[in-house]
Amino acid sequence: MILFGVFFDAIEQNTVGVAGPILAADWGLAGAQIGLLNTATFTAVALGRVLAGVVMDRIGRRTLLGANLMIFAVGSLLCAFAPSYEILVAARFLVGLGLGGEIATAVIMLAEFFSAKHRGTAVGLINVAAAGLGNMLAPLFGVIVFSVFTGDDRWRWLFGILVIPALAVVVYRRALPETPRYLAARGRVAEANTVINRLAQGRLHRPVENEVDYLGGAADQPVTAAVTPRWTELFGRRHRRTTIALGIAVCMSYAAQISMLTLIPLILTSRGFDITSALWYTLVMQSGSLVGALVAALAARRLPRKLTLTVAALLGIGAGLGFGFLGTTVALVLVFGFLFNFSVIVLNTTIWLFAPEQYPTRIRGLGTSVILALGSLSGGLFPLLAGAVLDASGVGGMFALLAGLFAICAIAVQFPRETVGRPMAED
Repeated sequence: MILFGVFFDAIEQNTVGVAGPILAADWGLAGAQIGLLNTATFTAVALGRVLAGVVMDRIGRRTLLGANLMIFAVGSLLCAFAPSYEILVAARFLVGLGLGGEIATAVIMLAEFFSAKHRGTAVGLINVAAAGLGNMLAPLFGVIVFSVFTGDDRWRWLFGILVIPALAVVVYRRALPETPRYLAARGRVAEANTVINRLAQGRLHRPVENEVDYLGGAADQPVTAAVTPRWTELFGRRHRRTTIALGIAVCMSYAAQISMLTLIPLILTSRGFDITSALWYTLVMQSGSLVGALVAALAARRLPRKLTLTVAALLGIGAGLGFGFLGTTVALVLVFGFLFNFSVIVLNTTIWLFAPEQYPTRIRGLGTSVILALGSLSGGLFPLLAGAVLDASGVGGMFALLAGLFAICAIAVQFPRETVGRPMAED
């Protein structure tokens, strides 16, 4: 239920890039105006993640998950019927708010539903659904929509169709329970025990039978003010190094990923490929995202987080430089593009599961959401700089810049504490 929604979220994040050439032709938009649509989306994603972090630690994860997807659905519908560019920018901002809260909440819920042994794989599956399948299939979705629907405004169908699965997920998720960790942290021990029984018996839609006391007879406890998340804790002595280091790392990886997603169709079409060919080539390169997410999810079971992050960052440096200076044929462009996307998704997936493991339950939602929000903000703003470098210095200059981002990321990930195989902190 969680992964299905995240999958369509990822497709939605790609719609501006997929629809960009057709939208520009229909409304006579310049490249900077298309870029602003992307910036509006990812700036709102950052804001949505921060707001989600504050709200989910107060009202719960489950309630927020449904609200986020409804915001996303309303925004997508407004995009489909937008009468002007200004309304479309506002609608993309609304979409971003829903997307940001949705993914941040999904990461926390899966991290809290699973034990240390399976947590890494479970959270990694979010990026298998999102950055893997979602990013890879978004160009194919565009090819199908633009083949079925004709006319200069067929980009509207690209936005509008995504409302249908979003609403279906909202209805189906009604059976999803709150996480036992959150309930226990709020003093609702009996309710937490009931949720554990529902999960153990596979009865999300039916009452449990013969409820077992998994929590050792612990009684409900009054909730004190200590459960209220505090921003100062993220930068206090205990968590300061982690917050800063992971914040830098995620800014670098998201900046590289979103710059690639946003500008690669433009790079390909500028080399003479039509929109259909450009989208097919983008799909091939994006298959690296799927492989990267799968590898990261599997690596999370055994390998130290910092080792995985370091190797992925070093590979990203090589892929970026290779794309920029050795990508002289279609085959080499596809190979280096595949490796680039593979590297950046291994980074993002591992950071997604690394961040919740760094914070105790009372600030886990806030801490993780702030980390992810920084990444989204970087992803929304950095493509503007990458595009300017592309115009001034060409493909080589742009990808040299992106390789530099990977280098900074490789250094930053050395500073958080290692968490592989350890239980999540509760205090």
